[in-house]
Formats: sequence, C-alpha cells, structure tokens
Amino acid sequence: MKKYTLLCVFVLFATSSFSQVLKKKKVEPYTGFFDFYYEEQQDKIYLEVANLDDEFLYVNSLASGIGSNDIGLDRGQLGSERLVKFIKTGNKLLLVQPNQNFRAITENALEKKSIEQAFATSVLFGFKIEDTINGNYVIDLTPFLMQDAHGVADRLKSQNEGTYKLDLSKSALSLERTKAFPKNVEFEALLTFDGEAKGRHIKSVTPTSSLISVIQHHSFVELPDHNYKPRTFDPRSGAISISYMDYATPIEEPIVKRFTIRHRLEKKNPELPMSEAVEPIIYYLDPGTPEPVRTALLEGGRWWNDAYEAIGFKDAFQIKMLPDDADPMDCRYNVIQWVHRSTRGWSYGASVVDPRTGEIIKGHVSLGSLRIRQDFMIAQAVLNQPFANSDANTEPMLQMALSRIRQLSAHEIGHTLGFAHNFAASSTSDASVMDYPHPKISLKDGTISLDNAYTDGIGIWDKITVAYSYSEFEEDTDEQEALREILKQAQVKGLRFISDSDARASGGAHAFAHLWDNGSSASEELERVLNVRARAISNFSKDNIRTYEPYSVLEDVFVPLYFLHRYQTEATSKLIGGLDYNYAVKGDGQLIMRVLEANLQKEALRALLNSISAETLAIPKDKLALFPPRAFGYGKSRESFSGKTGVSFDALSAPATASDMVLELLLSPQRANRLVQQKSLDKNQLGLYEVLRQLIESTFAKSYKDDYLNEAQQSINVNVLKYIMNLAVSDTATFQVQAQANGAIDAISRSLNDKKQVAPIYAAQYGRLISELREHPEKFKLETAPRIPDGSPIGADVCNYNSK
Repeated sequence: MKKYTLLCVFVLFATSSFSQVLKKKKVEPYTGFFDFYYEEQQDKIYLEVANLDDEFLYVNSLASGIGSNDIGLDRGQLGSERLVKFIKTGNKLLLVQPNQNFRAITENALEKKSIEQAFATSVLFGFKIEDTINGNYVIDLTPFLMQDAHGVADRLKSQNEGTYKLDLSKSALSLERTKAFPKNVEFEALLTFDGEAKGRHIKSVTPTSSLISVIQHHSFVELPDHNYKPRTFDPRSGAISISYMDYATPIEEPIVKRFTIRHRLEKKNPELPMSEAVEPIIYYLDPGTPEPVRTALLEGGRWWNDAYEAIGFKDAFQIKMLPDDADPMDCRYNVIQWVHRSTRGWSYGASVVDPRTGEIIKGHVSLGSLRIRQDFMIAQAVLNQPFANSDANTEPMLQMALSRIRQLSAHEIGHTLGFAHNFAASSTSDASVMDYPHPKISLKDGTISLDNAYTDGIGIWDKITVAYSYSEFEEDTDEQEALREILKQAQVKGLRFISDSDARASGGAHAFAHLWDNGSSASEELERVLNVRARAISNFSKDNIRTYEPYSVLEDVFVPLYFLHRYQTEATSKLIGGLDYNYAVKGDGQLIMRVLEANLQKEALRALLNSISAETLAIPKDKLALFPPRAFGYGKSRESFSGKTGVSFDALSAPATASDMVLELLLSPQRANRLVQQKSLDKNQLGLYEVLRQLIESTFAKSYKDDYLNEAQQSINVNVLKYIMNLAVSDTATFQVQAQANGAIDAISRSLNDKKQVAPIYAAQYGRLISELREHPEKFKLETAPRIPDGSPIGADVCNYNSK
C-alpha cells in the first residue's frame, strides 16, 4: 500500500518556509489532506490549516473498547460524523459545525444567510493560532485530541458503572494509527479515566476498575465531490434515510426532504445491461477473525453480489481480507470487525454518511464473537444425545452455527449498505436477510433435524431494496416512476416491508412482523415449536454434554431448549388485538390497515394458553435429577435458570418464569385497550372479556392428581392473578379495561371456594392478595417472576444502524 507519511524525523532549521514555532522544535512531519507535525518531546500535534471555511467531515470513534456488551463501548465503534469547517476570529481558529437540519437550497445568498442566522451552530473547539506557514495557520491540535469525544465517561455514568474523569497525566497521543493520506488524516489518543467503579459490569472487564484506558480515534475526511445524485426516500423501500428541512421549498411542496443513504455506485458502461462498476463497493474483513468463522463471513457477505448482478452490475460488491498494513479505523475502508466481549452481545452495522446528501462514505460492521457459541449451544441442546458415542461429534452443531454466521454477515453488511430491518420477511417465505431468524428446527420421522435451520443466500426482498437504492436508469427515464415500478413489482409478488417499532412484542401490534420468529402463521408455528421442544426435552440426557464436563454445564445447555418457544410466543401474542397494515402511500393500492380476523386471534389465544399450561412448562421429573447444585467453579450466570431454592435447582420457578414472559405480553394494558376497542366495533371480534375468561378457565379452573403438576400450576396461576391485578390499577389502562379486569378478579375470588380446583391453603393466599389490592390499590406493585435468562439466538432486541 502506498504510504504518504514521511518516515524521517529531523530538526527544522529556521527558513522562510516554516513557522517560528516549528522551526525550534524536533518534529516529525505528516503530509496529507491536512499537514501536521508531531513533537515527541512535548507529545503534541500541530495542525496546519490552509483553507478556512472549507467544509470537511469529522468522525470520532473508539479504536479499543471496554469489552462489556451491557456498557456498550466496543472496539471499532463509530461515533458521530459531523460536517465542520475552520473559521478565523481574532487570534483563534474555531472548529464550527454548521446546522445541517435546517437549510435553504437556493441560489439566493441572503435567503441562505437567513437560515444560518435563524438556527444555532455548534463550535466544537477553539484553537489559539500559534504561528503561520506561508499564510497557513498553525494550531496545537493536542487538546482537541485529548478530550473525551466519544463520551466514555458519560456512558459509564449513565449506566451506573461509576463516575470517572479524564486523567491527562495517564493519557498520551497514540502514533500507531496516526497517519496522513491525500483525502483523510487520522489521529489517535490513549485516554485514561480515573474514578470509583460502582457497577458490576465495569469491574468484570477491567484489570484495575478505578483506571480505565481506551484509545479514541479522530478522522478528518475530505467530503465527496458533487457528482453524487441523492435518491428520494420511500417508506416502502426498506432503505434507511436522512432528512432535513429546506426552507427554500415552494409552499405547495413538502418542506422536509428525505433521501436514502447508499454508497456511490456507477456503471463503467451504462449503455450495457451488465457492466462493471466505476468503483466497486469493497468490504474488508478483520484478519483477526479465526477459521472457520472467517470463511463463513466471507461467504455470507458475498451473497449481496447476487442482488447487484440482478440490476446489471458485475462484481460490484466484493469482500476481501483487510491488508496487514491497513487500519480498520481509516475512513477509506469499509470493514467487518470481529469484536470480543466478556458476554454475548449484539452485532451491528453502522455507517459514516455525508450529511449533505446521504452518500455512505464508510460502512463498519461489528460482529460479536460469542454469538456463534449460542447457536452451537441451541443445536447441542435440541439434538438427541449428540455426545453419546463420541465427544468429537461437534460437526452438526458447528454447521448450524456457521450457517447462522453467514446470514449474520449478510444482515449486518446490509445495514451498512443502507438497508433497514424487514421483520415481515419471515411471514413471506424468508424473503430477506434483514429479518432476525430463529433456527428452523424440525421433526423428520420423529427425529430432530437441523437440515434447514437457516436459509442460504440473499432473499427476494433484498434484491428489491438493492434495486430501489442502487439501480441506474437511462438518461431519458423518469427515475421516480421507475422507482415506483420496482416497489409495485414487489407488491405484486406479495412482498412487504415492516421495520423495527412495529415488530416489537412490547408496544407493537403488527400481526405479521416479529423478531426471531418463523412461519406465515405465528400461532401454527408456535404449536410446531412446542412439539419440537417437547420431543427434544424427552430426549435430553447426560449425553448432551461431553465426558467429564460438570452437570452444571448440562443445566446451562438445557436453558435454550426449555425456552426454545420464547420468541414464537412473542410473535403469537401480537396477533391478540393485532393489526395488519402497510407503509402505504396514496395510489399504490396496498392495504392501509385492518384489524386481524377474529378466527386468527382466537387461534393465537389457544396456542398461547397451551404454551403456559403446566403440562407444557413442568420439567419432566426424570430430567430434574440431571441438575444438581452447581459445581465448584461453575457458578450461575445471567444465562442460567433463576430460582428461589438456594443451591438446588428450582423446578417451580421455571414455569413461573416461562408463563410470566407470556402473560406480560398477553395482558399488557395497550393490548387490553385494543381488545376493548375492537370488540366495540365488531361484536364477532375477540374481546378482553373472552381473553380473561378463557385464561382463568385454563389456569385457576385446572387441577391435577399429580402434586408436582399442581404446584407448577400454582406458579402459573399467581402470575395470571398479578397481571390481571396490574390491568385493574394501571394508569395506562382505560376505564373499560380496569372494569373488566376487576370483574375477572371477582371471578377468581368466587372460584377460590371450589376446593376441587384450589387447595384451601392456596385459596386463602390468593384471597389475601386480592384483599390487599381492594384495600390499598395504590400500593400494588407488579412483581415479576424469577428473571428469564438472556437468550436472543444471535443479536439482540435491536441492531444498531444509522437512521438519520
């Protein structure tokens, strides 16, 4: 790789070419987009500013991380990108960030000026002018580089991990990645924060928790030329967007302008149906990634090339290994980093974006290295005695984990190409890698199969969204009409796009967009998963771990199996009071919105009630003997079962936790409010009254001859009562919901007199809980069951990506 940094260190003698400040110092010069000079004796960097008022991009990032998923300060993490410029005022240069949210795109200079004066700008830093070189200004950049630009101290404080302050005596400039290139200059500083650790997360990842040292990175980047053409954003396209207000817009047109974010991609030969790109989009993989993960990431990422070929670009998307002498923080490289943390954490794709146009300058993917082990463990848990004959029988688990890593690579790269999550894809034949997939574990002739756990290759929706964002059109083509036609064809194929907030189980109501689900029918898939889960639990044995591993490991392997249905129950719960809708626009002919059919809601309710039955949730007695008190050195973690029985395995807290996760969603105040409303509009619809009645009948009205099942049932019943009680007193529940919840509590109270259903001792305790609510409703506090272990198959509740 061509290197632009001068390697020699020498003393600058007094000449007319050098400033009076620099000629007396022993400095190392760096020549590039900005020229700068490093003085080792004082550990200072002097920056030469040639062109005042010229805008450029400033990006801060984190070159080395803290290593805790919970804290969220990772190696390679991008900070904010800012459009900035230097201006001179008196004896100072100010680094100013103009306000890009409010603009006037016009040739009228005074109109532009009026907008600039109407909204605040931000002065990021002030520098004393130390001297000049041939009319260029020399400033000491060191104080700017030695500040906490990434907000490490603020993050630690907000996470209640402790109050830290930057200790400059233990901080220094870092020269390993301080470099100069023609279009960008890169700086780094080793910063040490001194404070008192208060949180358990920071204590678990630092050698001395009162002193935390990280390397922060700063990039000054030349802005792209003006030949890039922004592309209009459409909410149906699956693209991520930027937006701003343009006050020069005619009154009859929308003042808010929205554009997709995307890489610049142009054909060498636009007249040909298939052409190479002028500059292909190239991503570089972290060479620190081990095999076989490295190959899987390369294979999965390269799936995107199929989508670009579908719109006439040959080899336009490429993935290569990052050269040994290249810097992953260098803004010239799109990179995929393999990031290590002390616990499992999410992966994410972020981008550096030109805020003027939406052009992506750098894509940066961070993949959590521990995630692959979770998929391996899921496979280990569900397979029938994988280590019965050999401890070396790891290939089936490894292959499932690697198939997920391929999908994950494509998914996170997709964010950095400009694409949002599409959580409706799983309901339309796995149409997109931008969904969160749960492994499709199936039964074949009664045997657990992982053959089709994850799809292989790009989805049909992904080709649509690439076509929308990256297609080139002939000069005489109406681009807007051509883009609408792309989306129309997707609609004809039955494809749909629904993204983040609409897919969340908490607060979301879309019936066909969920996280970590499968199948066109959430409730049917839940029943199928419960059958797979039951078979896998019946097969579960000591042979699900290797020889000489502690049985405490077996207990941890059992966790993802026991909760195998957790995300499909979330998807199914959203059908209750659920809606079907699209990001429709006038004239596109799409469904705007409708309430989900009553029969689908009732099927979902039946599946959910089955998922919280004692027969489903009580761990078989013969399996309990596999879980002794934890072995020495193998204590519980956040991914272990929680309980209330001390060192012994708590068999009754498991169904309490599993039912709690369902009831929290089923009886959320927002869902209850919707149920009342939909019943008022359609008497044939499912209403809150029916939900509460069937719930009580399937729990409080049940009893078993087996004492163990009866006790498991009480663990479930108390959750039912407390969530109904929560509806009765919730400030977010409507009057009607509170009234029906109180009626349900009365019904439970009456049922307590039936000794065949509820033992007198438990009836008395339920009665006391109800009496306490009646006497002091203001004191009611919703107490959750023992905490459910962490467990997203890969990723987390959210993938972080730029959404501006």
